[in-house]
Amino acid sequence: MDTTDRRYLEEEDSSLTKTMKGAATGLAAGTIWGTVVATWLDVPRVERNVALPGLVRTLKMMGNHGLTFAAIGGVYIGVEQLTQNYRMKRDFVNGAVGGFVAGAAILGFKGKSISTALSAGAALAATSAAIDVGGQTTRVDTGKEYYPYTTKKRVDAAN
Repeated sequence: MDTTDRRYLEEEDSSLTKTMKGAATGLAAGTIWGTVVATWLDVPRVERNVALPGLVRTLKMMGNHGLTFAAIGGVYIGVEQLTQNYRMKRDFVNGAVGGFVAGAAILGFKGKSISTALSAGAALAATSAAIDVGGQTTRVDTGKEYYPYTTKKRVDAAN
C-alpha cells in the first residue's frame, strides 16, 4: 500500500469515535423526527387540566424514533468502518454494506419480517451507494490547510 493511500485511509477519529458520533447524531435526529411525528399524529384527547397523557405519548414517540435512528446510525457507521478496515479500501462498497446491515438488522427487527429486512437493507444500501458514487460529501479535500490563527506577521500601522 502506498503512503498516500494509507494517509487517505487515516482520519483524526477512531472507528469507535465515528460510531459513537453516528449513534449520537441519529439519536438527535430521531428525537426531533419523533417530535414532528407526534404533532402530526392524532394525540389522544386530554382531559380538562390534565396534560400528562399527551406528554407521555409524545415522549414515548420521541424516544422510540430517537433510539431507532441511533441504532441505524451506530450500526451503519460501525459496519462501514469494519468493512473499510478489513478491505483496506475506502469506496462506495463500505457504505453499501453498512447500509444493508443497518437496514436489515434494525428495520427488519422492528418489522419482524424477512422481506421487510431485505427490502429495508437494499433501500439503505442503494441510497448509500448512490450518495457515495455521486461524490456528494460535506468535506472536500483541496489540499489547503486552514489555521485558526494567521500565519503571516501583521504590519503595525504605527510603525
